[in-house]
Amino acid sequence: MSNESFENDQPTEAWVAARRGEFRKALEAFVPAKPILVLSHHDADGLSSAAILARAFQRSDRQVQVRLLGRGENAWSPEMASELRAQDIGGLIVADLGTRAEPPLPGMATVLIDHHVPTGAPEEALLVSGHGLHPTPTTSLLAWWCAGAMTKVDDLLWLAAIGIIGDMEEASGFPELAAARERWGITALRNAVSLLNAPRRASGGDAGPALALLLKADGPKAVLSGHFPETALLQAAKAEVQDALAEGRRAAPHIRNNIALIRLHTACQIHPLIAQQWKGRLKDKIVIAANTGYRPGWVHFAARTGQGTDLIEFFRDHKPEGADPINYGNGHAQASGGALQPAAWNQFVASLGFGADEQVPE
Repeated sequence: MSNESFENDQPTEAWVAARRGEFRKALEAFVPAKPILVLSHHDADGLSSAAILARAFQRSDRQVQVRLLGRGENAWSPEMASELRAQDIGGLIVADLGTRAEPPLPGMATVLIDHHVPTGAPEEALLVSGHGLHPTPTTSLLAWWCAGAMTKVDDLLWLAAIGIIGDMEEASGFPELAAARERWGITALRNAVSLLNAPRRASGGDAGPALALLLKADGPKAVLSGHFPETALLQAAKAEVQDALAEGRRAAPHIRNNIALIRLHTACQIHPLIAQQWKGRLKDKIVIAANTGYRPGWVHFAARTGQGTDLIEFFRDHKPEGADPINYGNGHAQASGGALQPAAWNQFVASLGFGADEQVPE
C-alpha cells in the first residue's frame, strides 16, 4: 500500500482524511496482544513524531515501545533487522527515517511515516508521505494527522509544531502551526525546539532524555520549566553544543567553483548548523560542512544551498565508489548530506575539484 500523490498540491482535509483511513486500516494488521514498536529519528521532528504516536497508542490502550536511532544506525541495516527479529512485537512504525523499496523487517505489519524524498516504497507496508505536497508536511504533522484516527489528539498539537519548527518549516503556512502558536506561544515552542535538539547534537548523542520529556510534558513551557529532571540534562547538552558551535564558526570555507567546503573536527553534531549558517552568507554556493570528529572512521557532512540546486541529484552525480545508499545523499532537495569512509570521501572531494589538503588519511 502507498499514499496517493498530489504533485504541487496542498494537503487538503480530504487528503488528511484519506491518510487517516489508510492508517486505521493498516493498524488492523497489527497484533493487538503484542506491543507496537515505533522506530524514529532523534531530531526534533523525529522525537515529536514518536511522542505523538506513543501517547496516542497509550490513550487507545495499546502497548507501545519507542526505539530512537542514533549515530551510525539505520532502520534498514542488517543489525537492526536482527534486533527487530529478537523482539516479540505486533507491528512496526518507522517515522522520519526515510524510505526504501523493502520494509525493515519483511513479513512484519509496517507503517512508514516520512517527509523526505522517497527512495522506494515497499509494497508490503503503508507509506504515509508528504513528498509532492506544497508545503511539505513534516513527519510530526503527518504523525499527528494519523494519530487522529485512533483518539483525540488536539492537546498534542504542540508536538507537531515542535517538529515543524525543528525542520525549519515555520514559514510554511500550516494552519496547525498557527493554531499552536496561538495556544502555546511561539517563543516557548522555539525555545523548546532548541533544547530538545541539543542531546543528539552533544558528544554523547543520547536523545533519550528529550523523548522522556516529550512523553510526559503537557506543553513547551513544561519542557522548559525545570519541573522534570530531564530539562537539566538537556540544558547541559545545549551548553556543550554552543561551545562547539562557537569554535566551528571560526572555520573558514574553502571554495572551488560553486562549492564551499568547511572542515570541522568535533564529536558534536554541529555540521548541519554550520552549513545552514554559511548558506545565508554564500547564497550562490552549495555549502558542505564536513566533520571528521563526529564518528571514528567516517566523514559526516551536511549540505545546504539557497541557489535552487537539487542536492539529491548533485550527490547522485558525484557519488563515489563505496558510497552506501543508506548513508549518502538522502534527505531533501535543499538540505541533504551523509557519511562516507575516508577513501570514498577523498574520491568525492576530488570530483568536486578540491586537492589533497581536503582529503583525510585512509
